[in-house]
Amino acid sequence: MGRSQNGLECSMDNVSITGSESSISTSTGKETPRILCALTTAIERLVSRNEMCIDPVSTCRASGLYHSMRRPNISVSKYLRRIYRYTSCSPSCFVLGFVYIDQLVHKHPDFPIVWLNIHRLLLTSIMVATKFLDDLHHNNAFYAKVGGISVLELNNLELDFLFKLKFQLQVTPVTYEGYSTHLERELLLAEQQQIERTFSISFDCERDEESNGTPDTSKVYVKLLNPLLTTYQLWSSKCLGIELKR
Repeated sequence: MGRSQNGLECSMDNVSITGSESSISTSTGKETPRILCALTTAIERLVSRNEMCIDPVSTCRASGLYHSMRRPNISVSKYLRRIYRYTSCSPSCFVLGFVYIDQLVHKHPDFPIVWLNIHRLLLTSIMVATKFLDDLHHNNAFYAKVGGISVLELNNLELDFLFKLKFQLQVTPVTYEGYSTHLERELLLAEQQQIERTFSISFDCERDEESNGTPDTSKVYVKLLNPLLTTYQLWSSKCLGIELKR
């Protein structure tokens, strides 16, 4: 539990601000970019894999400032959407934040990415990316409100994050494009798995409807075709909503 400079309480657990949120302006009427879904998929896959093979005691020791006493109630997906909704940072900042987290892990192999530190890592990396990439951005006090931690804690996280990266924030267009492609593949893989599950469920339902146990394959194919066409249209129009910044 932390307290921001203006006295408003904020908590990482519920990521809500006690009192009125009128001081935080929101950007309404804009569509959430698909990069948030791609980043959520990649992060959740990474964290789930790490959770199975990392000792909790060593995790607490290694992650230090980023470590939470308990897992925040808010999901990674909702947390990223909250950051995007309130800060109005460019979608490219989420890609750059992911690059920074990956570089941090490569520079510090003993630093684990788990559920107890991923929220603070995302908030810090995206804020740093916004300051580096966007012409206009909010200050630390605003990001602390949005992220559900105190401004003092966020200041310490930012400083530690920069030193861990050795202040090397410049990313080449080739590197940026490579990470963007990786996130696209992660999302596409997740969508393909969802389509396969839909096909399996539809197939079983049609089989149950037929008295002789033979499914009506025409109905199955129609159910399978719709999500396939939707996926193709989305990816053919490059709907991730990110641009290569040079």
